[in-house]
Amino acid sequence: MKVIAIMRPAGYLAESVRLATSMGFSTITAPMIDVMDKTDLNFKGFLDRIMRGEADYIIFTSANGVEFTLLKLKYPDEFIERLNETNVIAIGPKTRDALLKNGIRVTMMPASYSSSGLVKELSGIEGASIEIARSSHGAPELVRGLLEKGAVVNETQVYQIISPKDERHDALLKKALAGEVDIFAFTSTMMARNFMKLADEAGVKDEIIRIMNQKMVAAIGKPTCDTLLGFGVNVGIMPENYTFEEMLQECKKHDC
Repeated sequence: MKVIAIMRPAGYLAESVRLATSMGFSTITAPMIDVMDKTDLNFKGFLDRIMRGEADYIIFTSANGVEFTLLKLKYPDEFIERLNETNVIAIGPKTRDALLKNGIRVTMMPASYSSSGLVKELSGIEGASIEIARSSHGAPELVRGLLEKGAVVNETQVYQIISPKDERHDALLKKALAGEVDIFAFTSTMMARNFMKLADEAGVKDEIIRIMNQKMVAAIGKPTCDTLLGFGVNVGIMPENYTFEEMLQECKKHDC
């Protein structure tokens, strides 16, 4: 049974392990990132513009973005009513499900669950007012691509991604160095950076890269892939749709 290293936030681990084991993988878990609430200086303007009906599109790039946005509101029902009067865009199925669960209609979800896929599919947005609610480490491609298409873009960071301290980190490094990890699964650029920082601080970065290049490395999305390539890590798996489940399915196809 192949061993896959899952480094997702603690809140996602149980479901991630369930999915992986259902597909025949053994798992080792060590959260390399976690999420915390954040309210930046742009949030009030974001809220005011939506409540005044000035936004043409509102983009949510994650389920966390949906939940952390609603948690900040004293009267979420009024906000949801306003959202349902405009065009709400979900980056992928998890985000869509979080919106629907909260009674928010979804106007669009790109076929490719990524910032670049969303920009590619949005047309006729010259002069449109677009609001984005996302994390402190959102891909710059989204804002840049929308601006290049002539949209007026406002972004608010409704949660932040942090690097947690976790005793499972040392266990993961030990297993990796012993050659006991067959697949390294990365779902964000910060996850990749934090894993490499951990290895560097332990004085084993070069050895970890050497071992990873003898195993299988999976990345969700081109930004994560490019980050790993920048460290000299070869990426063997990058699913067409950027979901953890599809990443696992691709690993299975490649006889990982």
